[in-house]
Amino acid sequence: MRASTSLKTATLAAVLIAAPLAGAYAAGHHKGLLDATPPADFIGPRVTSLIDQVQGVDQGITDARQANNISASEAHRLHMRAAHIGQAAEHVAASDHGRIPSAQYHEMLRRLDNVDQRLMNDTGSGFMVGDGSDDGNYPNG
Repeated sequence: MRASTSLKTATLAAVLIAAPLAGAYAAGHHKGLLDATPPADFIGPRVTSLIDQVQGVDQGITDARQANNISASEAHRLHMRAAHIGQAAEHVAASDHGRIPSAQYHEMLRRLDNVDQRLMNDTGSGFMVGDGSDDGNYPNG
């Protein structure tokens, strides 16, 4: 009878030892698939930041139009460009679980900066180039 109890105890001990090791092996085997996050992706807050920047440029367009610094048609065109960038950001993030790949993020920032620069040029507050030697400075853009 004592041999039977020892055999049951040994079997139970073997199962209790083997179960966590089998689970650890299985987790380690699939680790690359479960834990891999591409380092080039920007997670949620970057998407929110990009949308906030789009809204800031959009507000600048509204303010410039209300101050009669730009025409209604120019304001509409700039609003449409800013809205398109915001929609593209939301679409990319929605299709990739709230992430925007690095290259697309920087491309959207560049495009938004172009809209902002165009607004500054149209309102006369853009960065001027030229040293005046040819009778003037010119808007950059």
